[in-house]
Amino acid sequence: MADAQTHMNGLEFMKWHGAGNDFVMIDSRGRDAVVTRDLAAGLGDRNRGVGFDQLAEIRSSDVADIDLDFWNADGSRAGACGNATRCVARYMMDQTGKDALTIRTSRGVLEARADGDLVAVNMGQPQLTWQEVPLSQDVDLQHLPLEGDPVAVGMGNPHCVFFVEDAETVDVAGIGPGFETDPLFPEATNVEFAEIRSRNEIRMRVWERGTGITLACGSGACATAVAAHQRGLTDKRVRMELDGGWLTLDWREDGVWMTGPTAFVYSGQLTQAFLKGL
Repeated sequence: MADAQTHMNGLEFMKWHGAGNDFVMIDSRGRDAVVTRDLAAGLGDRNRGVGFDQLAEIRSSDVADIDLDFWNADGSRAGACGNATRCVARYMMDQTGKDALTIRTSRGVLEARADGDLVAVNMGQPQLTWQEVPLSQDVDLQHLPLEGDPVAVGMGNPHCVFFVEDAETVDVAGIGPGFETDPLFPEATNVEFAEIRSRNEIRMRVWERGTGITLACGSGACATAVAAHQRGLTDKRVRMELDGGWLTLDWREDGVWMTGPTAFVYSGQLTQAFLKGL
């Protein structure tokens, strides 16, 4: 039997998901940040670690209720993560009894609110210039010079949105990686495949940079809603079905609001043996 001591004095974490988009959360308030590239990649390994789409580290803030840093499963930084932001907001609301709070990310200070059993977060206004997305050159964001005529949208991270006849038949795993690393996107990109069902409903599937296929992507849902409205395909408020569930997107004057479910799965503690092996 393994020495029980190896299971003590480790790093505490939580597992959450929002519409199947799963996250590890580490609460580092009151101490220095602990997440490194190696720790994120080790934790993100679904065979040898815990596994996640993104990791969110919660830190103390001097300008908002909390600060948030995001990491992808390959250990790279994720500039934005809408579903993780909503899950962290629910965690903090449950702790504090508040029904609204502010969260600082690399996008700036975001507002989150309870909406019954759901959580809504304002992901900010989309970034709609080639420098902001960013792209490697000045091109028409509404009609990128790529096969499939996609749209580019920035939501604190880059997105390449394709409109397709049938999202279910798209070979996301085969197509996604090539567009993720296309030279037009110097920081790589998330890739969305969206089927327009009506003026207020979209079916979307996603390939996330640094992670791969995920069941949902909050920033990708926001980018898709923005791209669809810009193309004249939908209204500003839409419901979106992703592989893992439904989200509601509402592009308002103050930003793109995203509303959806959150779920706390379990908490645990990383062993010293695991941490030393990174």
